[in-house]
Amino acid sequence: MSRLQWGIIGTGEIARTFVEAIPSCRTARIVSVGSRAQRSADAFVAAQTPGQNVRAHGSYDALLADPDVQAVYVSTPHPQHEEWAIKAAKARKHVLCEKPIGLNARQAAAMIDAARDNGVFLMEAFMYRCHPQTARIVELIRSNAIGQVRLIQAAFGFCAPFNPDSRLFCNALAGGGILDVGCYPVSFSRLIAGVALGRDFADPIEVKGAAHLGQTGIDEYATAVLRFEGDILATVASAVRLEQDNTARIFGTEGHIFVPKPWVPAREGGTAEIILHHKGESPQTIAIEAERHLYAYEIDMVADGVERFRTAAKGDPMRGQATSPAMTWDDTLGNIRTLDAWRASIGLLYDAERA
Repeated sequence: MSRLQWGIIGTGEIARTFVEAIPSCRTARIVSVGSRAQRSADAFVAAQTPGQNVRAHGSYDALLADPDVQAVYVSTPHPQHEEWAIKAAKARKHVLCEKPIGLNARQAAAMIDAARDNGVFLMEAFMYRCHPQTARIVELIRSNAIGQVRLIQAAFGFCAPFNPDSRLFCNALAGGGILDVGCYPVSFSRLIAGVALGRDFADPIEVKGAAHLGQTGIDEYATAVLRFEGDILATVASAVRLEQDNTARIFGTEGHIFVPKPWVPAREGGTAEIILHHKGESPQTIAIEAERHLYAYEIDMVADGVERFRTAAKGDPMRGQATSPAMTWDDTLGNIRTLDAWRASIGLLYDAERA
């Protein structure tokens, strides 16, 4: 497989993490970086890709016009995901779009339609879904290692300094914990509930949320209960103003699984661990070896999907999208609809949605 040639839209922290993972990828090389200003693009290329012959573009449009770019990583703040993912698809570039894919299900559907209409691969960037740890958890649930799943608990929260103008707290920038990090425990819960029901994922049939809305009107900390078929329940929590333990637990009729680091397992590569508790037995620590950087698994999954896309028949239902447990299009749509329902239950609407 030849290396997929990437362009990066946006030069923030997550773009730097993406570049950091490239040396441990088996499929990728960066050829271009685009920023809103030439100065910031030049600075990013000089600092992050020295001596690598990477082009710096002073606009996102210029990057999309670069004929050497085959795939685009959209790493802008999430209010800009829809615009640039759609423009990338229309430019016939494959797309890895940072999570959440958009502000709401309407935007996500428009992005998926653009990918389908223009014949390109599109994946929402939940890197933990591509990691061997997640695959091992799925195997344990499928093998009934803890019996029938009854309850899932997952949280992702941190405490950031309050700044009303920052993307984390500004309503106009779709701030708050639900979209920024709540999408992780929701995606995890939907994955586990789905596997327990014999599917790739499941969508909740009921969502009940509660939250503290801060002075800027966004969710500073929030929780929700998701109910799935078979009365599988999940409690999820998120925050941008409250430290949480950022773990996950899966409880079944014969035991439970504890995941100490569900979202960032073995970031630089190495050993990730989950703990299996079975009734009447001592806890068992299960080690999962990761040979590569956490984000390298995600980047390589895109290249694998692009290769499958190129060789698949046009009628293939998976053509243009990832395979589970990475985010398929239906999985992405189900996830954002759940986030929409969580926000609706606490009365949170973004300024961009009021027009």
